[in-house]
Amino acid sequence: VQLQASGGGLVQAGGSLRLSCAASGRIFSSHVMGWFRQAPGKEREFVAAMRWSNTNTKYADSVKGRFTVSKNGPENTAYLQMNSVKPEDTAVYYCAASSQFSTQTTEYFNWGQGTQVTVSS
Repeated sequence: VQLQASGGGLVQAGGSLRLSCAASGRIFSSHVMGWFRQAPGKEREFVAAMRWSNTNTKYADSVKGRFTVSKNGPENTAYLQMNSVKPEDTAVYYCAASSQFSTQTTEYFNWGQGTQVTVSS
């Protein structure tokens, strides 16, 4: 499965943005869809993950209560709804797949090109 993140842009602090992760190819029920981000000069970090089969989710503490992952199964698309964004959310956001319900980048594969999110203060 190939993944492509989109929907990034420039948003003011306190605003909202929804990112999409489109999959070309079949997403198996055993898959986990993960969202990660990488700010300039920093390592890529976990943001959120969702089991495709039952939509169980987990979030990084830094985004808990503000970001929500969801999916449109028939369209093979995952979403990251970002609310109450902060300047520190500025990063390139990536989606990837895993067979593990993990927060570790090393457990994920099929990384697509990221999408830039910039939050202005």
